[in-house]
Amino acid sequence: MVAEKFYATGKRKSAIARVWLTAGDGSVIVNKHEMTDYFGGQLNQDNVLKPLAITETLGKYNVMATLKGGGKVAQSEALRHGIAKALTEIDIENRGVLKKAGLLTRDSRVKERKKYGQKGARARFQFSKR
Repeated sequence: MVAEKFYATGKRKSAIARVWLTAGDGSVIVNKHEMTDYFGGQLNQDNVLKPLAITETLGKYNVMATLKGGGKVAQSEALRHGIAKALTEIDIENRGVLKKAGLLTRDSRVKERKKYGQKGARARFQFSKR
């Protein structure tokens, strides 16, 4: 019997997380590394496990994810988004709890592009009268 896999995609800034959830002991593998090795700080690790903690499924599912783009914080938030979406695929009852916690909403804030003739997105070059 093949264990059923649940897939979801999570995004944040330019980071994209492809997430697979299977029944298991609660291990989290990110880009073929253990989560504790991939994300150094405890804050990022707690951030990733938040959807599992809220739905009380912390030791029930193994998470396997591939992350691309962005920094570590954006990747952890993309992974959190992907796990939350995958948990709704498993059981629709999880949706209400996750939605109330704001974990199903994709954070669409991205960096504004730099404009020509300017130093940055909004910052101008210093004006000299003389």
